[in-house]
Amino acid sequence: MLEACNICLEVDDDGEPLFLLNNVNFNIPLGHFMAIVGPSGCGKTTLLKTIAGIKTATDGTFIWEGRDLSEDGDFEPNEIGYVPQFSIAYEELTVDESIESAARLRVNVDEDELNDIIDEVLAETGMTDIADRQVKLLSGGQKRRLALAMELVSRPRILLCDEVTSGLDPRSEREIVQLLHELSRKKGRIVISVTHSLAQMELYDSIMVMVRGNLAYHGVPGTMNHYFGVENFEEVYPRLALRKPDQWRVSWLKHREPYYERMEKERKSKYAALGVTPPVSKVSDERQKRRRSREDVDEEDDETEEDETELPGFGTQFSQLLKRRFNILLRDRTQLMLQVAMIVIFPILVALFSSKGQDQLLILADTTSNDIAAEIQAQQAQAEVRARVGSAVSGIIMFEVILLGLMGSNNASREIAAERLIMEKEKFAGMRVGAYVMSKVVYLALLVLLQSVWMYAFVQFFWEYRGDHLNHLYFLLLANAAMTSVCLGISANCKTPDQASLLSIYLVGFQLPLSGAVLALPDMVEMFTQPFISAYWAWSGSIEGGLGADVLKAVKSIVQTSFSPARLCEVVLWAHVLFGIVLAWIGARRAQWD
Repeated sequence: MLEACNICLEVDDDGEPLFLLNNVNFNIPLGHFMAIVGPSGCGKTTLLKTIAGIKTATDGTFIWEGRDLSEDGDFEPNEIGYVPQFSIAYEELTVDESIESAARLRVNVDEDELNDIIDEVLAETGMTDIADRQVKLLSGGQKRRLALAMELVSRPRILLCDEVTSGLDPRSEREIVQLLHELSRKKGRIVISVTHSLAQMELYDSIMVMVRGNLAYHGVPGTMNHYFGVENFEEVYPRLALRKPDQWRVSWLKHREPYYERMEKERKSKYAALGVTPPVSKVSDERQKRRRSREDVDEEDDETEEDETELPGFGTQFSQLLKRRFNILLRDRTQLMLQVAMIVIFPILVALFSSKGQDQLLILADTTSNDIAAEIQAQQAQAEVRARVGSAVSGIIMFEVILLGLMGSNNASREIAAERLIMEKEKFAGMRVGAYVMSKVVYLALLVLLQSVWMYAFVQFFWEYRGDHLNHLYFLLLANAAMTSVCLGISANCKTPDQASLLSIYLVGFQLPLSGAVLALPDMVEMFTQPFISAYWAWSGSIEGGLGADVLKAVKSIVQTSFSPARLCEVVLWAHVLFGIVLAWIGARRAQWD
């Protein structure tokens, strides 16, 4: 049984307390199908998220199978399933791949059992015939079925559904409600569905009516009209406006016992008609162990608790997430073509300027003459050549760095923000944040390696870098990696992909003017901005640590900004990379459902 005891959720509203949930109390037996209804803003979804643990009650507690969740820990990931309003599947994957991915992230079983689970939930949700269809081709009702199927892979004992029938035609709505009804009859599962619709009410075992955070009614459908004194369900909402919300709550607390007795009587009758015994709540030995204080729980109990979760290991989750990410890339033609276009076009843009330094370097040599006028003229010519060469070399290197930074921004700016809600759902189901972030880091690292090596090799073919080639390649890699990592961190901390993209574009846009490669910055500005400009450190490290002496002299003759030692540049760029990864982990770990 799931019990709610005086659940309150209070928030601050311009200095005044506002109760989103106000002393909500209810009991839900096992094998029960319940609807939560009420006017918009009444607290339906808030209550559902509070049951799930997505929102934390400010007072009160939930009791699950004799376990106080506020004291003995929240639901285990495999105990509860949550189907949100938004889609929890990737459009590029098929139905079968989506369910398989969910299973590999949530259950720790061998391949044979995994395949059995997938086949079972496909059949259970009526999706066997469309298992090979891509998610983007599914209808609204089919997507809702898929969302349910992805939750059922862990065989949850409580299934929470938030507006899963919203926007569906009447036939599809009834099919989904009927499916939820059937799911509640299996393995004593509790199914709770938030809905605006008052249709199909006869399929529910009980209906909970909310009004501005207060519980106004919880009983069987057949007694709801009598309780509110109306002829049909549609008249209930207008009726709620006739009394204050807390008055409805107080009234219900006075009258609920006979309605609960009626609900239990009908429950037994329904199961008797099916020829089965109603599921009974039992507090198992393991539940009793969890009720002990932390000091009394020995190592053997801890091992048993870990076994109960049955979550896959870090490596399994990581490999599944990485494999899935590459599958999505290969099927997302727009993103794939953009990646290919940047890899092909950007090096060509740099190569177009290759002649502006290559030819002049050939005549960069000291000259001597007995004719003073000729000597002065030669020195002037030499100075002009050195200036052109220095400008060209500095510009080409910075051009490479900036374009790789733009690639890095494109790689990562939307990587987490674009799938934020899916990630939150998978975290809720037991996905480790570390495995998720590491899969992103490895995926992006492979992109960085491909992009940087190709940029270096292509440009090198047309414009030979006059110095330490490996050092130059190394700093190109670091330039791309630093920008990619920081933009990944930005993506993880933004609520929307558009917001993340905009911030990342600004970051790239400031790289060139604040690098000092074009104009030297004022000392005060440079002191505060330079540590954050990865383009400066990659440009400086590639020049100071790799260029030949004559070319380096030419570059320094025209660049007013001072260069930093290559070793310092390396350290700072690696600091950018690590900072971005840590920022990504912090952002991914922080819940951002809304």
